Amino acid sequence: MILANAFCLLFFLDETLRSLASPSSLQGPELHGWRPPVDCVRANELCAAESNCSSRYRTLRQCLAGRDRNTMLANKECQAALEVLQESPLYDCRCKRGMKKELQCLQIYWSIHLGLTEGEEFYEASPYEPATSRLSDIFRLASIFSGTGADPAVSARSNHCLDAAKACNLNDNCKKLRSSYISICNREVSPAEPCNRRRCHKALRQFFDRVPREYTYRMLFCSCQDQACAERRRQTILPSCSYEDKEKPNCLDLRGVCRADHLCRSRLADFHANCRASYQTLTSCPADNYQACLGSYAGMIGFDMTPNYVDASPTGIVVSPWCSCRGSGNMEEECEKFLRDFTENPCLRNAIQAFGNGTDVNLSPKNPSFQATQAPRVEKTPSLPDDLSDSTSLGTSIITTCTSIQETDPEGRRHAEGHTAG
Repeated sequence: MILANAFCLLFFLDETLRSLASPSSLQGPELHGWRPPVDCVRANELCAAESNCSSRYRTLRQCLAGRDRNTMLANKECQAALEVLQESPLYDCRCKRGMKKELQCLQIYWSIHLGLTEGEEFYEASPYEPATSRLSDIFRLASIFSGTGADPAVSARSNHCLDAAKACNLNDNCKKLRSSYISICNREVSPAEPCNRRRCHKALRQFFDRVPREYTYRMLFCSCQDQACAERRRQTILPSCSYEDKEKPNCLDLRGVCRADHLCRSRLADFHANCRASYQTLTSCPADNYQACLGSYAGMIGFDMTPNYVDASPTGIVVSPWCSCRGSGNMEEECEKFLRDFTENPCLRNAIQAFGNGTDVNLSPKNPSFQATQAPRVEKTPSLPDDLSDSTSLGTSIITTCTSIQETDPEGRRHAEGHTAG
């Protein structure tokens, strides 16, 4: 009882401090220097209009060219440029995923922040605006589209991943972009090259960035109770082209390749920011926000770091990038830690299960009995053939991680963007 009361008290204090720290609670004289972040493209325009800022920004870019951070910081002129820019709009700028000038925005962000960090941190801050919306509206729409909930027995026997594909085909935008990536990712280039992986990745990014999440999430995170359904879920991104390769690279080498690309680096940083396991929350997710974690996961699809389900296990959810820790040498511990953020991540697993079950998280501490599920041991199952049977049988029920649906902020609903970088 004492521990329960202490938990509730700490939870209340944490939420109170969080609300006090939020921008909405800062008004008038209480701002004390706080400034709302602008997107980095706009921040760059503001900096360019101010002579001191623009000259220091040019200096910093020259400092970063071909120098490591220690060499740069040893230069007084470079140090002075950093100090000035930390007080400029560029320092606090952020980007929005799917914005028209996303790549330009991210390039500006990293031009500042790579100079302010060591550059080799295990986790990096996300350059994207934080996700504040919840999943409730998407859950409700998904339920309406699939017709689930009317008869639990029928729902349990249905193939939810097939239902998700059918729902996509009823939406012109979803059907068009899905057909596009399927066509590109299935097109053989030569006997030695089964597909154009770069074009496949670009088409996948367009699909997940431009199609509303009530369609993409249902295809990617649908719940399954048999192998046919789970294999359809695994095949959502056409893994033979977008995911698998002849050999698995080392995970740290793959991370290095990803970090050399501004867009991939940003999506990976966003994944770590929103899906990194937190043991101070009810759901193991930062700020108990499933929406942010699932959005970050989907945002990584279409890069060399693309994650996917490792097998066709219906209820044993294990996802991973296409990599291993073989050949890590004295970096094996760091490599295993990186890989576990995918394969043994309770936040990510709970978020996927919650969406598949049609349940959002209720942050009220009235029922603190939530327990994060542990990663089950799953035996590798052989892939099913391409001509999958869509019939399903009643299997073991997936664990329900939450049971309540929380109202979402109408302003946080997902809308399709008109342009994708890359």
